[in-house]
Amino acid sequence: MLTGEDDILRTAEEWRRAGHGVAIATVVETWGSAPRPAGSSLVINDDGIFLGSVSGGCVEGAVVTEALDVIASGKSKLLEFGVADETAWNVGLSCGGAIRIFVEKVD
Repeated sequence: MLTGEDDILRTAEEWRRAGHGVAIATVVETWGSAPRPAGSSLVINDDGIFLGSVSGGCVEGAVVTEALDVIASGKSKLLEFGVADETAWNVGLSCGGAIRIFVEKVD
């Protein structure tokens, strides 16, 4: 079980050493009823394996998909999910809040 930022970074480093492409997704802003606080992180490798959490499960699938694109392109992304966003219902963020997640490739 991951217990903190050190675990996320340690896992990212281990995956990079093993030759994987890696991205880290971090909650940078929340509003209203958000499932995870700012600073929560998720590490993803190029096989789609991930550890950590940015949303308590409700948007992780979408974040992993975007992270795979970030790994392939090398271009960071700022993702937004919220009650006014049509994709919020599609990914399960119906809790009434909003979150912004920054996804960046680890080099």
